[in-house]
Formats: sequence, C-alpha cells, structure tokens
Amino acid sequence: MEDFIVKTIDEQIQNLEFLKKYEYVEKIKMISLKIIRCLKNGNKILIAGNGGSASDAQHFAGEIVGRFLFDRPALSAVCLNTDTSVITCIANDYGYDEVFSRQVSGIGNRGDIFIGISTSGNSKNVINAVNVAKEMGIETINFLGKDGGLLKEISDTFLLIPYNSTARVQEHHIMSIHLICKIVEESMFKNEN
Repeated sequence: MEDFIVKTIDEQIQNLEFLKKYEYVEKIKMISLKIIRCLKNGNKILIAGNGGSASDAQHFAGEIVGRFLFDRPALSAVCLNTDTSVITCIANDYGYDEVFSRQVSGIGNRGDIFIGISTSGNSKNVINAVNVAKEMGIETINFLGKDGGLLKEISDTFLLIPYNSTARVQEHHIMSIHLICKIVEESMFKNEN
C-alpha cells in the first residue's frame, strides 16, 4: 500500500513538472483573460460536464458565483448539470445528448462563454452544446484529457491535460479551475480587498 501511495505522489510530481514545460501556463493565462473580459462585459459563464466532470463544473460555478479566496461581489456563472428537473425533462423529450445544448440555446447570449469539461473529449452532449454555442456567437472553452477527442477540434480554446488516466486528468482539471478562479478574482477585485 505504501509503495502505491509513494508511486502516485511521484507520478503527480512528474506530471506537474511536465505541465510547467507544456503550453499549460499560457492556456491558463489565456482562459483567465477570456473569462475576465466576459464577466467585465456583464456576460455569464455556462459550464457543463458528466460524472466527475459534472462535479468539477458545479465546483467551478460555485467558486465564480460565491467566492474563491475572499469576499467580493458575486459573478455570473451557471452550471448546466445541476437542475435535475431541466435535465430529466430534456433527456426524456429530446434525449440525453441534448441536455446541455438545449440549455445553452435557452439561456445563452452572444458574449457569454460556454465551458465544457470532458476527460475523453468525446462527450456527445458537450459536443452538441459547443456546436449550438458557436452558432449563437458564444465563445467555447473546453477542459479535456487524453488526446482531446473531437472537442479539441471544435473548441475556440481548449486546455488539454494529455494523460490517459481519467483520475490524473480530473485532478489537474480541478487544479486548473482553482488557478483560474484565483486569477479572475484577484484581477477583478484586488483593489477592493
């Protein structure tokens, strides 16, 4: 058991060293600036994912609307995988592949950002949401894993964690979310705190 724990920690250290050399730092900066611009313009962030990525989407929205490190005014973000009545209605009437795209078409506006989180890059309901967002003039950002899948090809911007282990991808997605939330919060409110 101890060997497994130490091996996993060593793997994480190697992964973090790799990310410092990879385009990761520039992507975090770029995504943060896009979110800041969107929110400063009075627009909102729409976020969605499935399974563990749904938890990350909910966490991300919570940090934006609530707070991350200090008290400040609320910002506008909506997690599209949290309203069970809406999700089950859409899934029942249109199919699960439409649960996010239908919401994007209903509450999204030009100038908003849609963030999809998919460790495979091939979640059909996230792909459909990206396509609808693009048709509506909504910028798309996707947090991906493995080789990025189809979402890498259709994203306006993507953050790829290029590991095959879903667990490692998810761990780095949540670290990325925290980095972005810190940058957004400090950039928008540092003079007020």
